[in-house]
Amino acid sequence: MEFWNSLWPGRETQFESGNAATNSIVLTRRRPTVSLTKQGALSGNLRVNLSWRMRTSDIEGRSRQSGRLLRPFKLFQPEPVQAHTQGVVNVDLDLGCMYELADGTKGVVQPLGNLLGDLNGPPYIRLSGDDRFGAPSGETLYVNLDQRENIKRLMVFVYIYDQTPAFDRTHAKVTLYPGNGPRIEIELDERAPQARSCAVMTVENIKDELIVRREVKFVYGFQSELDRMYGFGMQWGRGYKTRT
Repeated sequence: MEFWNSLWPGRETQFESGNAATNSIVLTRRRPTVSLTKQGALSGNLRVNLSWRMRTSDIEGRSRQSGRLLRPFKLFQPEPVQAHTQGVVNVDLDLGCMYELADGTKGVVQPLGNLLGDLNGPPYIRLSGDDRFGAPSGETLYVNLDQRENIKRLMVFVYIYDQTPAFDRTHAKVTLYPGNGPRIEIELDERAPQARSCAVMTVENIKDELIVRREVKFVYGFQSELDRMYGFGMQWGRGYKTRT
């Protein structure tokens, strides 16, 4: 640990506390929760954005690595490329959200099945778009916090649709943009090369306080396995997306 800290002085503190210059909070294992209520983010739409970039393949050959040996700091900087560039594993990351409302209603918002939700009616969640190429805008969920008393809990997740498992080759991040206060960032930075799904975070209404908790739990199955982990108790079947 001392070796890494000597390379990036102050890095650990910055990642724990967030970056004041960019007005963000980074949730980590040691600091996994934040209260939206205490941030004053109790109205308007909570925007939840997924973005990612592909990293170069590990099998491109040793010639590139040998060149980096002359510049050792380059060893720690995987080169980002476009998601569908030739020679790179294609990954289609999708953003979804399982929900439980105050009246006991449970369901999911996701691209599969065209279950895009509704912002002004139950479940008060809406998915905008399906990014299949790692575009900078990514995919975004909107949560209507004006209806927060009707929301018991949410579990935001990311899964790989119909492609090679390669979470370890992506630089994926989920960012929350409340109507008030700093944005909240969660990096999917733990190694799980064979995983197909990841529970990223939960939002729970606990005694009228909205608590965001970092999860970042990878599983080797799909939504049904995440469901069992968090106890939503829904029935799942194979779904498909319309090809464009």
